[in-house]
Amino acid sequence: MTGNINYEEKKGTDRETVLTELSQEILVPLPEKKLGVALVGLGEYSSGQLAPALADTKCCYLAGIVTGTESKIAEWKVKYNIPDDNIYNYENFEQVSTNDAIDILYIVLPNALHAEYVIRGANAGKHIICEKPMGVSVRECDDMINACKQAGKMLSIGYRLHFEPHHRDVMKMGQGKVFGELVHVNAKHGSTDTKGWRLDKNLAGGGALMDLGIYCIQAARYTTGMEPVAIKATEGIKTKPGIFNNIEESLTWEMEFPGGLIANCETSYSSEMNLLHADAAHGWFELSPAYAYEGIKGKTATGFVDLPNVKQQALQMDAFAHAILTDGPVKVPGEMGRADVKIIEAVYQAMKTGDRVSLE
Repeated sequence: MTGNINYEEKKGTDRETVLTELSQEILVPLPEKKLGVALVGLGEYSSGQLAPALADTKCCYLAGIVTGTESKIAEWKVKYNIPDDNIYNYENFEQVSTNDAIDILYIVLPNALHAEYVIRGANAGKHIICEKPMGVSVRECDDMINACKQAGKMLSIGYRLHFEPHHRDVMKMGQGKVFGELVHVNAKHGSTDTKGWRLDKNLAGGGALMDLGIYCIQAARYTTGMEPVAIKATEGIKTKPGIFNNIEESLTWEMEFPGGLIANCETSYSSEMNLLHADAAHGWFELSPAYAYEGIKGKTATGFVDLPNVKQQALQMDAFAHAILTDGPVKVPGEMGRADVKIIEAVYQAMKTGDRVSLE
């Protein structure tokens, strides 16, 4: 085994030690002020994850909301003490430009609406976080990046796992060749509990790949530290064609990296899967479950990796706010989101044609 990291020593790592290390890397120095965040879209992710996470952030706080559902307003006002002046709908959205209490807009809308609201938000003079996938086409991603650059505003994508201790360890193990050269990567993510707009291609842009498979694409990229050069893909059999009539229910694809390294990936709306596994010349490492909001577990050829679970979204939003306040680099920028969408387009092309699609 090569490298300086002894993963056996990580067993029982003190939670506060890991959190302190994360904070020192991401949030130093701590700002004198917090930035205000407005959530654009109040669906399950905003209500169940982002709003609670903003109660634990050090560099930002929940300042406002944008919603098209008037019945949600009263509950959010009371629960999060949001003033009337910081509440908007999709018709008066541009009026946020005159509100100095709101610095960041977090776009948490269906995929097909990301581009419109990122561009409108940037033109309103606000920094932007956009949920993944960034857009439904590379062209949309380019328009979003250009709009933010022209407005002089920062753009980040909601890649929460870049701030999660187990995944950060995977990056070190894979890119640092702790167990030697990687020889194979396997990434799977599937769920049987998908509903709502994610089943509508006009809103989602696609099926399981756009929603869950993107985690596998990201994982393969940051485990290897490389970009794929070619894609092969096969759509799975549709067990419920009435539901999945115009989107893929399941999909397997192969990402070929420089040097011939292969990442085999799988996603599904009809099977529960949650795995990231990598084999190397002198060992292996994996996360299972790998992509959850909490309860991520890791193990390697030398033992379990017992790292604390953290509030991923809080660290993600804090890192972006800190970058704004310190004029520092964005850790998960729009260009990263664009790269994933480029790969997604290639996967769909390979799935439809049956051909090997080159990304070079």
